[in-house]
Amino acid sequence: MMLLPLRIIERLVVHKLLHHFSTLSEVQTMKQRTKKQGAQTTGARDRRLYTLEVFILNGPMTEQFVKQNPTISRTIQIRGDQTLEDLHLALFDAFGREDEHMYEFQFGKGPHDPKGKRYALPMAFDNLLPGEPKPAGDVTRTLIGSLGLKVDQAFGYWFDFGDDWWHQLNVVAIEDEAGRGKYLCVTKRVGASPPQYIDWDEEDEGNQGTT
Repeated sequence: MMLLPLRIIERLVVHKLLHHFSTLSEVQTMKQRTKKQGAQTTGARDRRLYTLEVFILNGPMTEQFVKQNPTISRTIQIRGDQTLEDLHLALFDAFGREDEHMYEFQFGKGPHDPKGKRYALPMAFDNLLPGEPKPAGDVTRTLIGSLGLKVDQAFGYWFDFGDDWWHQLNVVAIEDEAGRGKYLCVTKRVGASPPQYIDWDEEDEGNQGTT
C-alpha cells in the first residue's frame, strides 16, 4: 500500500505556478463551462460501489490541532458511474472546506511520480509548462469505474497548490452493486475537520499563554 510522504519535494515549484488559477470564481467558471459535457463512459451504467478511506497527511494545521486529532480520516462510498470531480466535492464537504482551489488526483509510487498518472481540472491542460507531461484525464469526465481500482490500492489527492493539503485514499472495498440510498455519502468520520486557514494571530496568543 502506497504511503505518501509528509513533505513534498519533487516538482512543487512547477505546480505552484498554477496557483494563480485557483481562485473560487475561476473554478466555478470552469465548472459551469464543463457542466454540460458528458463523462467518459464505457457502455452500461456502472453500479459498482467503492468504499474509500481518506486520510489527511499534510496541510497547514497547528501543533495543538494535530495533538488533539492525531488521525483525521473520512470513509466515503461512491458509485462507479460518478466522477473524480464528484469525489472531490464529497471530500470538500466532508472536511468542512469553504473556498475552492485547484486540485488533482495522482496515481503512482509517491507525490508527483513522473511515471504515475494524474487527473486534473480542464484548465490544467491549457497551462502545461515545457516538459510537463499531459494529465491522463479530466476530473470532470473521468468515471471512478474507469480507473481500474482494486481493493488495498492507494492513490493521492492534492488540494490547494499553495497550502498543499495532501490526502491518501485507500480502496477498502468494491461491491458489485450499490444498494438503495444516496451516493456519495460519508459513512465514518475520525478526528475533527481542520480549519482551511490558520488564524496565526490566535495561534500566537495561544502560544504566549502557555509560556
